[in-house]
Amino acid sequence: MSKPDDLLADIAAKVESAQSNQMSLTVVVGGAVITGRLAPEAVWRERVSEVLKDSDRLGQFSGVFAAEWSEDRTDRRETPTHLHFHLARILQGSVGIPETGGMYRVAISDVSAWTVGDFSYSEP
Repeated sequence: MSKPDDLLADIAAKVESAQSNQMSLTVVVGGAVITGRLAPEAVWRERVSEVLKDSDRLGQFSGVFAAEWSEDRTDRRETPTHLHFHLARILQGSVGIPETGGMYRVAISDVSAWTVGDFSYSEP
């Protein structure tokens, strides 16, 4: 999309203001379908930081995602420019990758289609 979808930006702003991680969303970005739940940016950054901190190879990058930066930004009440997914999967055929869900950051301006809710697969 050349211009970000105002309704989608409003959803992201509501997630930020309510500090809720219960909004399920599915988006199409560059032909990929990503499905999962949205999280406030501060929560998303904190979780990514925790995962990196526990890694021997990637621990040095943990501070980049530190919650202090995003909390400061949230206080400024800027319009969100990104969606922060947790428990998210990229849908590929009849499989979601990764199976356990991952952490994805998606630019709202890159979303070409979206729907409320997430897609789950069940064993046939």
